[in-house]
Amino acid sequence: MSNQSQGEVDAANVMASAMKAAEDLYNIRDTYFPSNPDDKISRLQAHSDLALNLLDSIPSEQRKLPMQRATYEYLRGKILDVFPEYRKEAEDHLSKAVKLSPSLADAWLCLGNCIWKKGDLPSAKNCFTLALNKGPNKKILSQLSMLERRMAQGAENQAEIVEESIKHAKEAIMLDVKDGNSWYNLGNACLTCFFVTGAWDHSKLLQSLKAYQNAEKDESMNSNPDLYFNCATDGEYRTYTKPAVLDGMEVFRVYEFANVNKYLENYERALSGFEAAASRDPGLNSTEEVRKIVTLLDKLESLLRVMSSSFTMALVGQTKAKRLNSLASSLAAVNLNPSYRKATVGILSDGLNKKVAIIGKVLFFVKHENVAPLYYLVCDSDQSCYVLSVYGIRDEACDIEIKDPLQIKEGDQLTLLEPNYRDVDFSWNGKAYRFNSVRVDFLEQVIVNGNAVSSTQAVRTAILAQHKP
Repeated sequence: MSNQSQGEVDAANVMASAMKAAEDLYNIRDTYFPSNPDDKISRLQAHSDLALNLLDSIPSEQRKLPMQRATYEYLRGKILDVFPEYRKEAEDHLSKAVKLSPSLADAWLCLGNCIWKKGDLPSAKNCFTLALNKGPNKKILSQLSMLERRMAQGAENQAEIVEESIKHAKEAIMLDVKDGNSWYNLGNACLTCFFVTGAWDHSKLLQSLKAYQNAEKDESMNSNPDLYFNCATDGEYRTYTKPAVLDGMEVFRVYEFANVNKYLENYERALSGFEAAASRDPGLNSTEEVRKIVTLLDKLESLLRVMSSSFTMALVGQTKAKRLNSLASSLAAVNLNPSYRKATVGILSDGLNKKVAIIGKVLFFVKHENVAPLYYLVCDSDQSCYVLSVYGIRDEACDIEIKDPLQIKEGDQLTLLEPNYRDVDFSWNGKAYRFNSVRVDFLEQVIVNGNAVSSTQAVRTAILAQHKP
């Protein structure tokens, strides 16, 4: 073998090693979550220096051809772009790579991500679109879907942009129906759609949950067993065993499972998921989410306990007993649309109660820290108290200082059409939580003092895209 041929072989081997070093570098980025974020940056810096030294060991004469030069520029830009902050040097190298070889899909992907960090979202989208013009690519489609969700933030046509995000997420799945990352991305897109359309359409939550469960089937998404967490499958618990060290995608997936379960009001599953995510990545706000849920549950449990004691005391006092009887009588006397059967919370079936209506009096509006739903403590005609969660209505609709007869406030009489019922009964950290829960998802399901809720009270929830490339 000639010296030139041997040199080419050696250069090719070094280039392959540099590619492997770049992949290892990104594996550190996606799997290493120390308690001190500075430790992660230090490790990334050390490994990126080694990878760059390896890349630079390729003789200049062995990277003169366009494809050789393109690969060199691509890898150098990719290695430099592993850090959270934008680096112009990384953009410059990646820009050279795509000019030298426009068909280098991963270089377009890295360039789009780099420009995204700079905050130039339209240019980042242009990179992904140009790459897709060369041919379909599941990674780029998924990244475009994520970028579109970021671009929807603050836009007037949020719902339209998020629908595009869902469309591209589905296109990625069509290219590889077994790819867990693509399913995970679709789950995130459906969850975003839930918020953009008013945080009331639970079908979007269920679609999101189903997508996450499909992501779970990809073994590459579950490669480290030790941590277990619960997710909903046909209304039952399934236990998954996970590793001592979760990869980055796994941590976020556990977090999103918990997020979906929070809005489905699967409190125990949500708490378990957030606690699991918190133990693996302190940088997420999982601990704060646990605190919010526990604070809400404690408040609900306390109010229900007080009301239960009040009703018991009222049985002793004749005056209070008369008031309660009067309340019960007034609720029982409410006339309903004949297409609905009147019921009380005690006889509701678990889940959706079709063609059924319950009538109650608002005792308390329960303030809490999450964006949705709105919570109330309600009493029905048999003097049973339950927790009511209402989706799709603005928080301002509950401000008792605003004098609007169609706003829900304490003392109002509510008629709830086709309520969704569940018996909440679980323990967390030694404390038991048990109460009847009723949920309504649509404005049309709520009648306040005989009047429909005004469409002006419909919520349009803002979104905050947390993904960073």
